[in-house]
Amino acid sequence: MTKPRIGWIGLGHMGVPMTANLQKAGFPLMVWNRTRNKAEAVTGAFVAASPAELASSADIIVTMVSDDASQDEVLFGPGGLAEGLSAGQVVINMGTISPAASRSAAERLGKLGVHVLDAPVAGSVKPATDGTLVILVGGEADILARCQPIFDVLGKRTFHFGPAGQGANAKLSINMLLGILLQGVGESLTFGEAAGLDRSMLLEMFAQTPCASPIMAMKAPSLNAGDYPPAFPLKHMAKDFRLMLDAVKGSDTSLIEVASANFRHAEDAGLGDQDVMAVIKVLER
Repeated sequence: MTKPRIGWIGLGHMGVPMTANLQKAGFPLMVWNRTRNKAEAVTGAFVAASPAELASSADIIVTMVSDDASQDEVLFGPGGLAEGLSAGQVVINMGTISPAASRSAAERLGKLGVHVLDAPVAGSVKPATDGTLVILVGGEADILARCQPIFDVLGKRTFHFGPAGQGANAKLSINMLLGILLQGVGESLTFGEAAGLDRSMLLEMFAQTPCASPIMAMKAPSLNAGDYPPAFPLKHMAKDFRLMLDAVKGSDTSLIEVASANFRHAEDAGLGDQDVMAVIKVLER
């Protein structure tokens, strides 16, 4: 069967390897990015002049942008996707935005007869490159089934959590755990070093205990080197914690508030474009 034409918006750290995997799998690809030279760097893809032009030529459109404001602009701003979409098309948001924004997009585009999935991913640049992301979906089950061949290229497992917005809620849930875990790793290392323990030996010890995890193994080389190239930029985790605090009003947020404050301080200290593990620099101070 002919593969659907994929329109892709957002070519940052994650979008570039994800689109490369779709091309390798034989999906026709057209792209748009606010910084045009990033779109032009995608070999073999048609570069649209606007989201509206992309929407008018694609069967399924994927957005991979960083926040609610960017998503709203891409969808409904001047020259946005909504101007070029037709009934029956599918829009998939794979970036991390708020559950409320996800539900709003599904409602507004639904009035045009357009189907919407929120499908953010768990994983950073390496899983995106390897095609082993975990995809967290909110939306209609039959539309998910229609898009599953795309998700099978991008990830190792897809979870359907329910209606619109539930994929976004699942993403906040896993990033909550990730942020608190990395905060804990940073505090444990900071405590150990203050007591005169060797960092590399501590990390090696962690790896031999029940506390060991894949994320610790992934971050160990950066922690040993004291250098944090961005696999998942810290500024995005700081943003995600702001979304979490908005989403959990009325619940116990003690751990979220502490972790959120530290990631915010790290962002304010100019560490936003470094990897999320750079939060340890704030703890070290």
